[in-house]
Amino acid sequence: MNDYSILQLPDGAQLAYEVLGSNHKTSVPFVFVCGTTSCRGDTKKVSSLLAKCRQVLVYDHRGMGDSQSLEDDPFTIETLARDLLSLIHHLQWTEVALCGHSMGGIVVQSLLFLPFHRTNPTPLPFRVTHVVLACTTFTPIRDPKYGLKIPSIPKSRLTLEMIKETVRLSMLPSYDPEWFASEANQERIREIVDRSLIDRPLKTILQQKRASSQYDFTGLHSRLSPDTQFMIIHGELDQVVPFSEVRGFLRLIPWARVVPVGNAPGSVPTLRFGHDWVEYFNPQVWYNVYEMFLQGEKARL
Repeated sequence: MNDYSILQLPDGAQLAYEVLGSNHKTSVPFVFVCGTTSCRGDTKKVSSLLAKCRQVLVYDHRGMGDSQSLEDDPFTIETLARDLLSLIHHLQWTEVALCGHSMGGIVVQSLLFLPFHRTNPTPLPFRVTHVVLACTTFTPIRDPKYGLKIPSIPKSRLTLEMIKETVRLSMLPSYDPEWFASEANQERIREIVDRSLIDRPLKTILQQKRASSQYDFTGLHSRLSPDTQFMIIHGELDQVVPFSEVRGFLRLIPWARVVPVGNAPGSVPTLRFGHDWVEYFNPQVWYNVYEMFLQGEKARL
């Protein structure tokens, strides 16, 4: 994904972004907000399908991909939420649907809570019609069994193969052991490893990890409007964010729905998938899940 635009942020950082399906301006635009270690091209399998019928915004968080951060940038989840606010405002969209994956889901929640900020309340200049919270959480995860795992890096000079193996090991929690060991997925794993070597600085990833452990949404979910529709996507085999977070979201957002399971369009075959949800099932399955949530009717290409 090389054809992108740049937004200069108020503090001097820059966001690289793309609007796919720019000719489809009658449907509500859809925004993918990616998680820790991820860049805007990682959802291409699904975003390219959605772009057949609506505008789809994909972007790189500050310091990742083609975006630029500040020197020694101590950004927080709120910083990333205000970055997203600036980007949507820049596009002059009056309505949006949001999908936040992992850390991106935390950023999406932070964006929704900006009007209720305790010291700097900021109204949103657009209406959020739908929100998909994918494999994410509402409170920092303290259980050491979960979370992003970054293998220790040897102090000796690293060969390319050593770097690739380190990246490969860091990917393990994002998938279930059976998926990761399957011969059918080995070529895809090699593609993901190669992609992960490009423009994903370890320094930024570590700051993302710190930011994801230092936020507080206590009492804010009760301020959300039932006019915004919510869907929770979370796999039972997630090793980064516990599946039990689904129950927590349903308690905090009682009108939220969980992605349906079954054979009907708009459903997933099973909830037995890992953290990197987009790598499971045919992309058409996910396209139907999103479009039926957004439209409330059978999606068609």
